[in-house]
Amino acid sequence: MVQHTKKIIIGRQDIADFPLLNIYQLPVKIDSGAYTSSLHCHNIEEFTENGIKKIKCNLLDPSHANYHEKEFIFDTFSKKKVKSSNGQVEERYKIKTEIKLFNQIYPIELTLSERGSMRFSVLLGRKFLTKKFLIDTSLTNLSYKNSITTI
Repeated sequence: MVQHTKKIIIGRQDIADFPLLNIYQLPVKIDSGAYTSSLHCHNIEEFTENGIKKIKCNLLDPSHANYHEKEFIFDTFSKKKVKSSNGQVEERYKIKTEIKLFNQIYPIELTLSERGSMRFSVLLGRKFLTKKFLIDTSLTNLSYKNSITTI
């Protein structure tokens, strides 16, 4: 017997909060073609402070004046090999944080990626979306509009 769990319908893009990063109303792209979720940043640098390895980076989001170039420092991180959309494998830093969608807080892993001139500073990939959401590409901003639709 197949047991069905209710999944939330999410559109092709939305607006999310990242409370642990103190970022609110950040546009995100839903990307079922990507396995991992990523945060677009640059100046990614590993350093040691008081004997503790850390990384720092700056968020890239020119359309969001409050967060563009905001510096983050993480003392908990790992590295992960990721195959990019062009097929090349690169090693990226990975952090764990939380995302708020549909008035719920979810844990999420984000790789730190210098994504050039991408429109969205956050991509949500399949690893995060699986078992929670179904994507309807004809819709946008369902979480932001507070319109939860389940099946």
